Amino acid sequence: MKPRRLARWLSILVIMSATVLPLADRGHPVAQEEANVHFRWAFGALVGGENPPRPIAITQDTTLKTGDQLKMLVELKKPCFVYVIHHGPQGEVQWLFPASRPPFETDYQAAKRYDIPPGDGWFKLDDQVGRETFYVLASVERLTDLETLLSTYASAPRSEQPQIATSIVAEIREVRKRYRQFATLAERPVPIAGNVRGPDIGDLVVEITAQNFYSKTFTIEHH
Repeated sequence: MKPRRLARWLSILVIMSATVLPLADRGHPVAQEEANVHFRWAFGALVGGENPPRPIAITQDTTLKTGDQLKMLVELKKPCFVYVIHHGPQGEVQWLFPASRPPFETDYQAAKRYDIPPGDGWFKLDDQVGRETFYVLASVERLTDLETLLSTYASAPRSEQPQIATSIVAEIREVRKRYRQFATLAERPVPIAGNVRGPDIGDLVVEITAQNFYSKTFTIEHH
């Protein structure tokens, strides 16, 4: 092939390569799927011995003692369904959020701060030591099977509750497995001002965005 023809072919190949390059490779970001799960979350503890008491963040697994106190916060940024569930050391289950029943039908709105427990209250670790597990689940659609189990547990005789509690934990694991392909897009700190008296966990808030589903488990070894 003659040099002039070779040069012309090389020019064509360069133009074709530039045409098929992804937008991101040409300095333009590829559009990211929009987050449809978007909420703010905080989980804090008041540890005995501090004076004045100052909330510390619980980010995943930690160790606390009898008498230490716990508080959580949820604030929706987009309509989605957030569940906060506690599984105690004796196998007991508490559906902590949303607190209204039936769930998601009253007092569940975006841009409103929900303290768990409400107002200035805090949960206090009692004398029953062991593992305290907190599950946070958020979904773009309601987790109706989980809701049914939680409602059944709340109305069941005490003798039947342990078996239902086991089913609840199994359902949480199944839900997480079913949605495991959806990743969290971001978790970033965004302290918010509060209007509660006494210690406040507003400084511990993180903003969470995800596509379709989010979950996190917090384990507290209660000594």
